[in-house]
Amino acid sequence: MAVSELIELTSEMKDRIVQRWPEHGEGRIKMGAQLIVSQGQAAVFYRDGKSLDVLGPGRHTLTTANIPLVTGLFSKILTGKESIFSANVYYVAVREFPQEGWGTRQPIAMQTPGQGLGWLLLGAHGTFGFEVSDPKRVVDTFVGGGQSILDLKEVKMRLVNSITQAATDWFAEVNPGNLMKAQSMMDEMATAIKIKAQDQFEAMGMLLKSITIGGLSPLETSAEKLKQMGLLDAQTYMQLQALETIQKSSQGGGGAGMGVGLGTGMGAGVGMGQMMAGMFSGIGQQPQPQQAPAGGPPPLPQAGAFYAAMGGQQAGPFDLNALRQHIQSGQITKETLVWKEGMANWIAAGQVPELASLFGGSPPPLPPTG
Repeated sequence: MAVSELIELTSEMKDRIVQRWPEHGEGRIKMGAQLIVSQGQAAVFYRDGKSLDVLGPGRHTLTTANIPLVTGLFSKILTGKESIFSANVYYVAVREFPQEGWGTRQPIAMQTPGQGLGWLLLGAHGTFGFEVSDPKRVVDTFVGGGQSILDLKEVKMRLVNSITQAATDWFAEVNPGNLMKAQSMMDEMATAIKIKAQDQFEAMGMLLKSITIGGLSPLETSAEKLKQMGLLDAQTYMQLQALETIQKSSQGGGGAGMGVGLGTGMGAGVGMGQMMAGMFSGIGQQPQPQQAPAGGPPPLPQAGAFYAAMGGQQAGPFDLNALRQHIQSGQITKETLVWKEGMANWIAAGQVPELASLFGGSPPPLPPTG
C-alpha cells in the first residue's frame, strides 16, 4: 500500500459505531502525516492486537509527542520526520445515541403467590440512551480481531441483553406480586435497571445515560412453559396435570364445576390459587409417622389412601374410615372426584369399586304382611 500523508474517514458513520482505516489491509503512515477526526469521533491507533494512542476531534500532525505509544512501539525505526510505520486507525463514534428501542426476547417470570399458576410471564419494552465512554475498550471488545466495521445493531443487541438481564434480576429481588403493582413501579424499575446494567455497559466501553420502561404486558403462561424455564419441578408439574384433569371433568358435567384452566394470561384468579395452595402445601414435607404406644407393636400399615376434590380444593389423604365419615356427613358424594396412587386420572367416587360399599345400597322392599 502507498505511504499515506493524509488519514481521513470520508464516509459518514450514521448507523455505525466503528470504521477502520484503511478498510482492507494495513496502513503505511508517514510520521508528520495529517490525521483528521470529525466532531463526535475518536481515532484509535491499532497494531499487533493492541489499542494504542487515542486522538479526539481536530486536525492532528502526527509526531512523537501526540502518539507516544506508537512511538514507543517503533522506537528503533521512528528516527525522524520521514520515518514510516504500519498501523490501522479505528474511527469510533462517541456521540450520544439517545432513543434506542429495547424489548425482551425471552419472557420475564414474576411470582404471583395465590394467583394462577403461581407465576406470570411478562414482556417489557422501552427506550434507552447510550454513548461510547472508552473508545479503546470498544475497539478491543468488538473489533480487535480484525473486523473492519461495527454497526449499531450489533452493539445494540449486546446492550439490550444487559438491560433485560437487569430487568429479570429486579423482578427476582423485588417481586411485585401482581401485574398492577409492577406497572405502578416502572419508574423505580427503570432506576434499578440503569444501576444494575451500568457495570456491563462499562465493561464494553459504553455509558448507559438513560432508560425508560414503555410498558409491561402479560404473556401466555402455562405449566409447560414454566417447566421449560425450570420454574416447576416434576412433582409440581404432575400435580398441575391432575388439576387439569379435574377441570376437564367438571366441564363435562361431573365434579364441582371449578372451571379453571392451566393456560393463563394474567392468571386464573384466586380460585385456582386456593386450589394450588392446598395442593402444594405438602410438597417438600415428609409425612409424620404414626407413633406406636410405648412397648406396643408398630401401627398397622395404612390402606391405600385417597385424595378428594372438596370445596374446590384437593383434600386428603383419607383412609376408608375417614372417607366413610365424609360420605355420611354428605361432604363426599358419588360424584366427588377422587384419586389415589396407581390411578391414571381423577374419577367419580361412585365409580371406584372399593368405595362402592361405602355408599351402601337401597334395601329390598319389606315382605308382605299377613
